Amino acid sequence: MKKVKDLAVKTGTYQKDGQTKNRYMNVGIVMRGDDGNEFIFLERTFNPAGVPNPDGKSTVLVSMFDVKDGQAKQEPVAQSVDDVDSIPF
Repeated sequence: MKKVKDLAVKTGTYQKDGQTKNRYMNVGIVMRGDDGNEFIFLERTFNPAGVPNPDGKSTVLVSMFDVKDGQAKQEPVAQSVDDVDSIPF
């Protein structure tokens, strides 16, 4: 698997050197499997209801950003658990 995009939502703005910049929160990644199919890992703690919504829309805009050099790494492959009693929760 290969990480191909970062997923982020705009959470606000800030000023830097007299310019207005956007502030983003990373909410997940897009991965490409060995078969070429793409899929999403979404942060489990991400709550779209907490994203600013000044226009009162019923949707959330999630932006996709190219992976910066040095960040494209392979994610660990999830393994199935045969014995649910061994899960520590």
